[in-house]
Amino acid sequence: MTNNKTKLALSLKEQELVCNTEWILTKQTIIEKIVLLFSELLICMQQITTAKKGNLPAVIFVTDPKISRGENYKGLPYIILDYPRYFSKENTLAIRTLFWWGNFFSINLQLSGKIKNDMLANFVSQFLMLQQNNYWICTNNHPWDHYFEEGNFMPIQKITKEQFIILLNKEPFVKIGKKISIQYWDTVDQFVEQTFEEMILLLQN
Repeated sequence: MTNNKTKLALSLKEQELVCNTEWILTKQTIIEKIVLLFSELLICMQQITTAKKGNLPAVIFVTDPKISRGENYKGLPYIILDYPRYFSKENTLAIRTLFWWGNFFSINLQLSGKIKNDMLANFVSQFLMLQQNNYWICTNNHPWDHYFEEGNFMPIQKITKEQFIILLNKEPFVKIGKKISIQYWDTVDQFVEQTFEEMILLLQN
């Protein structure tokens, strides 16, 4: 029993935090501000897609956008904005904007099925744009991890066009993304809006 009590004992830092309500209330305030930021960004995103509706896949307009939040992506809180979000057994078209506590904001474009195949030529033709604008491409064999590290993402700047084409065809899905440090909070809205416009360019007929 003594060993269990030792394991359950709080360190001095833990005792300080558990007695302090201010930090958790501050965290909740920050989360609410990010949800509001994502809500405002969504309005801009919808304006962009509406303006280009005739040149975009119809599935973009099928499903309502969604903002969700959680507490445990690799142990840390997160907020996700999915727009557009179309997920079926055969096809995926999604742009996911993510806030990951202590790490970054990111925005990822993910395609699979016929939608992916229809858009591959756009990706190839925009290879230089993707390189110059600091995009990464997923190298993992499943699409649901969002960390920008070796084994999951690779900077497109570091590969050739031929290697890029191989990666586009390697898996049933393709996923590209960009990130920005949380330290650049004041420019996050510009970063997301610009990246979203670039991603919509990749989806135009």
